Amino acid sequence: MSRYPSIDLDGALVVITGAARGIGLATAQEFSRAGSLVALGDLDGELAEEAAARLGFGASGHALDVTDRESFAAFLAAAEATHGRPVDVLVNNAGVMPNGAFLAGEERVDRLMMDVNVHGPIHGMRLAVPGMVERGRGHVVNVASLAGKFPLKGLAVYNASKFAVVGLSAAVRMELEATGVSVSTVLPSAVNTELSSGIDLGVLPRVEPEDIAAAVVRSVRTRAAEIAVPGYLGTVSSLVPFAPEGVMRRVRHLLKDDAVITRVDDGVRGRYLGRILGSRSEGAE
Repeated sequence: MSRYPSIDLDGALVVITGAARGIGLATAQEFSRAGSLVALGDLDGELAEEAAARLGFGASGHALDVTDRESFAAFLAAAEATHGRPVDVLVNNAGVMPNGAFLAGEERVDRLMMDVNVHGPIHGMRLAVPGMVERGRGHVVNVASLAGKFPLKGLAVYNASKFAVVGLSAAVRMELEATGVSVSTVLPSAVNTELSSGIDLGVLPRVEPEDIAAAVVRSVRTRAAEIAVPGYLGTVSSLVPFAPEGVMRRVRHLLKDDAVITRVDDGVRGRYLGRILGSRSEGAE
């Protein structure tokens, strides 16, 4: 029996970051099908509103910059005011994934990754979890990545951000163990979204946003600490640290683990990077 109070998804308020597209939108759709009230937050507030309108009754769209604590607080307040109930489930999904050789990286891109991928979940949990603790129930899902367990050439800072989220989630879960509030980390492989478009991730199998959405919704029932998608890669990634470095080097070479640097559509990646950097400099997501 779970040590966490159950959450009935029918009528529960679920808030999701980075929800106007990709995994976030698929997750909103999955929760909506389960009868949940869903608040979609995204830097592109208009796109979030359009997505919510397509979902219909019980969905709302809001502008949200997860790197800004005040913006996150305003999003949560608006979600609760719109739907007339406190947050039951927080899904920290917003993330960015620029790629490239580490020594060629730019500081502004590195800071963006850490701000969105790490400080976003920090802000969300510090703002939403106290109310959950007070009520004695609630659930947080931090969408990390198998890159938070399995380092890849060409994704060094992204790896760092996702390793951070894995550790952050595990530590917060332990701190909350007697409160009735749970924290789950979902670890996707390469997902067919804009985030990984134009990259040959070689060693990682491709999965669909709907696969991740199903895992997020399932975590509300299981309250599992970590959920890898696909599941078998969770076992593989946990064994990697124990393999001799020489063996892993040969295996990685055979699997062409430098694909994130050498097998890239520069045009596609350039458009992605331009969008995530440009939207912030213009103040709109």
